[in-house]
Amino acid sequence: MIGIYLLIGLCAAILSALPLGASNIAVINTTLKENAKQSFKIAASAGIAEVLLSYYALNCNQSIKDFFNTNLWIQMAIAGILFSVGGYLVFKKHSEKKSRTTALTQSKYATGFLLGIINPPVLIYWVIAFGVLHNNNIMLSLQSSFSVLFLFFFGVYIGKLITLYAYSKMSIIIKHKVKNITSVINKVTGVLLMGIGCIQALQLYFA
Repeated sequence: MIGIYLLIGLCAAILSALPLGASNIAVINTTLKENAKQSFKIAASAGIAEVLLSYYALNCNQSIKDFFNTNLWIQMAIAGILFSVGGYLVFKKHSEKKSRTTALTQSKYATGFLLGIINPPVLIYWVIAFGVLHNNNIMLSLQSSFSVLFLFFFGVYIGKLITLYAYSKMSIIIKHKVKNITSVINKVTGVLLMGIGCIQALQLYFA
């Protein structure tokens, strides 16, 4: 019976990771521009970030709700950043010359972790998810047994990893069918980021 917490964590993380977000886009972009091995590094560290966010949401459930309700400017700032970065990718001119990248960009583990951890919508998702679980008499707290918490958070990690891996596999199919992929991906990534920024801004406006 205790194994149900592994399944709950797995399913909850998959639902969290399915919507196209920054981590998903990074995995797709890296797979297309480089290879699946490099994108797996992003997925592995993004999974750790997902576990930390879910842990924090479990520990500070009500505090997080109050913080975001009283500081909507944070979500608006993130929406603006996403839109700006997306616009830059869409309208910048493609160059064949290879540019030097920073150490942070070269580190796929750091990229995956940062994109995963700086993600307020996912944090809010986990707050809501824990509320739904509690409403359905599935009690989970930091006072739960070690085995329950371990299985749940292990399920969260695996769920995030599986979902991002699936995005990577789909990207490989695209890579083999589309030529001159770099320019195309910059445009697509830019449009997606702008779309995510707009959606987040609209959600705040109509909330």
